[in-house]
Amino acid sequence: MKKQQHDFTQGNILKQLIFFSWPIMFTNLLQTSYQFIDSLWIGNLLGANALGAVAVSSTIIFTVLSFVIGLNNAALTILSQQKGRDNEEGLERYLNAFVVILTTIAVLLGSIGFVFAEGFLNLLGTPESMLAEATIYLRINFLGILFLFGYNFISTVLRSLGDSKTPMRFVMLAVGLNIVLDPLFISVFNWGIEGAAIATVVSQGVAFLYGLIYVLYKKLAPFRIPSLPAWKEVGLILHLGIPSGLQMAVISAGSAAIISVVTSFGADAVAGFGTAQRLDSLLLLPAHALSTAVGSMAGQNIGVKNWERVRAIAKYGVLYNLAIMFTIAILVVFFAEYGIRLFIREEEAVAFGTRYLQIIALCYPFLGINFILNGVVRAAGAMYQVLILNIISFWILRFPLTALFANILGEIGIAIGMGSSFIISSLFAFLYFRYGKWRKKELFT
Repeated sequence: MKKQQHDFTQGNILKQLIFFSWPIMFTNLLQTSYQFIDSLWIGNLLGANALGAVAVSSTIIFTVLSFVIGLNNAALTILSQQKGRDNEEGLERYLNAFVVILTTIAVLLGSIGFVFAEGFLNLLGTPESMLAEATIYLRINFLGILFLFGYNFISTVLRSLGDSKTPMRFVMLAVGLNIVLDPLFISVFNWGIEGAAIATVVSQGVAFLYGLIYVLYKKLAPFRIPSLPAWKEVGLILHLGIPSGLQMAVISAGSAAIISVVTSFGADAVAGFGTAQRLDSLLLLPAHALSTAVGSMAGQNIGVKNWERVRAIAKYGVLYNLAIMFTIAILVVFFAEYGIRLFIREEEAVAFGTRYLQIIALCYPFLGINFILNGVVRAAGAMYQVLILNIISFWILRFPLTALFANILGEIGIAIGMGSSFIISSLFAFLYFRYGKWRKKELFT
């Protein structure tokens, strides 16, 4: 076993969960700060029009990345189970298969995205004033998409093997480089929005190459010279990866539907809601990190059919989530307005964002339960079942309840409807975790 890697099939579960999850939380925070800093430099050095062009382009990049996240979830499931089974040969074969599939997809998507970038932006209704800059930014990002895929995948591989600290190195390097290169390329070299895109690609490229060399040199994972994988391996990866990618599509579409409810209350509500969502993305980082940590820990134990330990991991994950998220909720109730005012000053918008955040924060612990229990189920390979749970959460509960309560109670009903959906969907997640047949899922025969 490598120094930073952990065998989660034995040892103190709570201690492992705490020490394995905090680096993931910090890495996720760095990822979020990466986007924030990028927007800060572009907005201040190039203006609102350029920032808008980047925002529109980023929507397309995120859509592409969603599919990669789906494949990474499949990787976490397959590789963690192989790690738990102590199957070095199986681990090497599936690693090779993932490398070949992801490289092929990256080349295809990069080529298609580069050629059709302007067409995609037109489909989104990009304003003419932003189209040229957005096209340039998007094309350069598509040229470097292999780097984006690569360093995210290496991080997932290491986490599946029980190493959550090493990926921090890669993300810290990317963030640090981006902080320096953005103003250098944009302003000093006078490359404008091209410079912003090149800074992003170079930062990700250096992080990817450093990560690859570091992992190979330290022998942290059994990578080998890529070769054509067996159809059995490809089939399993796509069987898990496609529904996992569709989960992200369901989430994105559901979020867009919620926005349609918010917009009916006018500009102040939209501004307040948008600001609250920015803070949401930060406040929910611990729950997301715990979901990843629990998934890796459970996956190793599912690989050896240690169901009692899987149940204990889920229990400690839920309890740890409740402790963290209730603490965050209490702080938000008292300090929500200060957070909102960091972004906006309009009183009506601030009032809406504050009320929304104070209500929704009290329901964060229940959303965290969803993340934890779905993470365990996903670790078993039950991706279609988690997809169905997400459809229930967003389209049967969240959107209808938000629309219903908003119609009855007005703008405050948005938070009440969404919060209610968190609570009810956590019940669905628990019922499936408790009574579902996900434990019977067999990935390897």
